[in-house]
Amino acid sequence: MGRNLQTGERLRPVDLARRHGLSTQAIRNYEEAGILPAAGRTPTGYRTYTPLHAGALRAFLALVPGHGHRTATSVMQAVNRGADDAAFRLVDESHAQLLDDRRTLQAVEVALRDLGPAPAAGPAASGPGDTFIGPLARRLGIRPATLRKWEHAGLVHPRRDPQTGYRVYDEAAVRDARLAHQLRRGGYLLEQIAPLIAQVRAAGGLEPLEGALGDWHARLSARGRAMLTGAAELDAYLRERG
Repeated sequence: MGRNLQTGERLRPVDLARRHGLSTQAIRNYEEAGILPAAGRTPTGYRTYTPLHAGALRAFLALVPGHGHRTATSVMQAVNRGADDAAFRLVDESHAQLLDDRRTLQAVEVALRDLGPAPAAGPAASGPGDTFIGPLARRLGIRPATLRKWEHAGLVHPRRDPQTGYRVYDEAAVRDARLAHQLRRGGYLLEQIAPLIAQVRAAGGLEPLEGALGDWHARLSARGRAMLTGAAELDAYLRERG
């Protein structure tokens, strides 16, 4: 069993702040947000903290790199109001998202591994692999406006039907849209994706994306490691809280 740290050493806001490289205002903000338990008060009204508050702060700061500020905040708020199961669910959801991101990366790699040279532009008439903006957007789970934005950024190049003026996405454009969607899921910006897709079109292979995929792998691994660190600090805080 952990010791009960709600008694013993008393810490001023400045003490807690200095130990973690923060401002005293940040400490007050964290308390007001429910990230830290409520502080004690001196007879004159000054806040006092204990090592238990320091443990809560360590847990929060350790959770942020793996789960993000918003989720880390929600986890600590749940823990501090005694809703441990709600906090564990939030942690589980982050792990599920990381697993989904790993699967997305794997899907990108599989798609690119079999990627051949982009086919030449076909005739104006629709081909067997052609589709319009609405069906393609639904297939990807995005809005048609997003596809138009990608087109403006140079990520996809649909042709126009000469009779209706509608956008027509051939197999190459569909491939580019799928690749753009997967890379956006991986956290890449449009300006980062556009040159990659341009290189893939020209090279017709995985090589142009090897560096980006390696970086993506590294970032997912760093998130996974950070989640382990966050879990350890959260467990320590729960044990000390009792």
